[in-house]
Amino acid sequence: MKRREFITLVGGAAAAWPLAAQAQPRPPVVGFLDPRSPDGMADRLRAFRQGLKEGGYVEGENLAIEYRWAENQMDRLPGLATDLIARQVAVIVTPGGVVTTMAAKSATTLVPIVFVVGEDPVRLGLVTSLSRPGGNLTGVNFLNTELTAKRLDLLREMLPTAKRAAVLVNPMNVSNTETTLKDIEPAARAIGIELQIFNAGTAREINDAFAALARAQPDALFVGLDPFFNSRRIQIVHLASHHRIPAAYGNRDFADAGGLMSYASNITDAYHQAGIYTARILKGAKPSDLPVVQASKLNLVLNQQTARMLGIAIPATLIARADEVIE
Repeated sequence: MKRREFITLVGGAAAAWPLAAQAQPRPPVVGFLDPRSPDGMADRLRAFRQGLKEGGYVEGENLAIEYRWAENQMDRLPGLATDLIARQVAVIVTPGGVVTTMAAKSATTLVPIVFVVGEDPVRLGLVTSLSRPGGNLTGVNFLNTELTAKRLDLLREMLPTAKRAAVLVNPMNVSNTETTLKDIEPAARAIGIELQIFNAGTAREINDAFAALARAQPDALFVGLDPFFNSRRIQIVHLASHHRIPAAYGNRDFADAGGLMSYASNITDAYHQAGIYTARILKGAKPSDLPVVQASKLNLVLNQQTARMLGIAIPATLIARADEVIE
């Protein structure tokens, strides 16, 4: 081959390289919007990514995920949602409950949203119906707020002589708080328990609430379902143990951290299902056609070590019904 022909050939190939690079399809981008920090989220994120993988998507290979963490500053959520929209994400996932989902819903009527919420999404106005969501939202309802009365019954079974219970709620999470109080007040009247409500929306307010709790000396504590509380579970469980207050929680993370008992849907399964739905939407499914998934597996977890520390003998009936007893 002549030198001039060789140079022409190499030059033509080099010029084609940028075009070839441009022809590579850009992997879809998923926006992950959460009110908390990534600390303590490893198991849930692993379940979410597993759901994506089962649908054919692997982060870093054929999928990118843009994470936005509000670090427990709820007022940041609308701006973070708007930022994800500006980055042209294909789907927004909102596993942090109602406030997070509402922030995403307010930011777009076009980008699909996959939520994970503990309340009835129809009542909240997120979807038209569970079977035919309509609009651009669908996801998973893990039923935790609907379990309020049952959780109080289990706490009473644990402490049959209890007459007074404190209820810790986050006033910043208006919807969750309203639902919790609406459900727990008639349930408490039915079993003869007097309630006292304590509010906390910051780490400092949690400390203040427990100081007030210690003065009130309730027989038991009921901790309302809330993403912020979950992110502060070590603080809450430590304070409950320090003040020797038996407590029931709406997430097994608390029992794992040393809380006395939890009764809840399997939140890890909810994240897994959110990953599956996200993959289906990336493949072309419409949120309006994907029925809202309702969690069906409920777990009662008891912490025997904490019960001993509190001087509580867990009734044999509860142990027999428990899905797990932490020794």
